Amino acid sequence: MAEPATNDASLLERTLQVFVPQPCYDEFFVKFNFFDAVCAKVVLSKCLGYSIILGAVLVKLPQIIKISQAKSAKGISFMSVLFELIAVSATTAYGYAMRFPFSSYGEGIFLVLQTTVIVYLVLYYTGQKSGAILFLVIYSLCMAYLLSPVASIQLLSVIQSFNILIVILSKMIQAVTNYRNSSTGQISVITVTLLFTGSLARIFTSQQETGDTLIILSFVAASLCNGIILAQVLYYWNKKPKED
Repeated sequence: MAEPATNDASLLERTLQVFVPQPCYDEFFVKFNFFDAVCAKVVLSKCLGYSIILGAVLVKLPQIIKISQAKSAKGISFMSVLFELIAVSATTAYGYAMRFPFSSYGEGIFLVLQTTVIVYLVLYYTGQKSGAILFLVIYSLCMAYLLSPVASIQLLSVIQSFNILIVILSKMIQAVTNYRNSSTGQISVITVTLLFTGSLARIFTSQQETGDTLIILSFVAASLCNGIILAQVLYYWNKKPKED
C-alpha cells in the first residue's frame, strides 16, 4: 500500500534534481546546508537556464505575428536574420555535440525554429516565394548534417569560433538598416527585449555550466549587440520606415 507514496517521493526527487543536481541535492536536502555558495550558483544557473528555454518557446512569436499581420518585412534586414540564424544554429549544434547540459543551450532549438520562420517570411514578403522554399530545403539539409555524427567536433569548433563575428555582423547590419531608415520597422520590442535579457543571463549560465570560452564570448557579443538594437527600438518608437 505504501508503494504509490514511495513512487511519488522518487518522482519528486528526480524532478528536484533537474534543478538541484548532485552533489548539491544532498547538500540541500540531506545535510540541510542551504547556504553553500557553490551550490547556490549551480541552482541559480539551472533555474535561469530553464527559464530562458521556457521564454525561448515564444520569444520570436511577437515578431512573426507582427510580420504576418502587416504582410510586410519592411525594415527587417534579410542578411541580419540570416546571420542570426547561422549563429544560433552553430551554437545549438556545438552545444549538442559537446554534450553540454540541455539547460545551457536548449533555447537554441526554439530560436532556430522561429528564426527559420522569420527568414522564410522575409523572403516570402519580398516577392521571393521560390527562394523561400529553396532556403527551407537547403537549411534543413545543413542542420541535418551538423546534428549528425558525421559532423566532427573539430568542424563544429571552427564554426563556433567564427560565431562571435557572425553575431556581431547579424546585429550590426540590422542596426545600420535601422539608422538609415530612422525607424525599426516591423521589429518587435518584446522580442528584442527578451533576446537582450536572455543573452545577458546566458553569460552567467554558460560560465557555470560549460566554462566554454567560445560560448561565453558569443553571448557577451550578443548582449552588447542586442542592447544596441533595443536602444534603437526605444529611440525610434512609433516612427515609420522611410519610403523607398
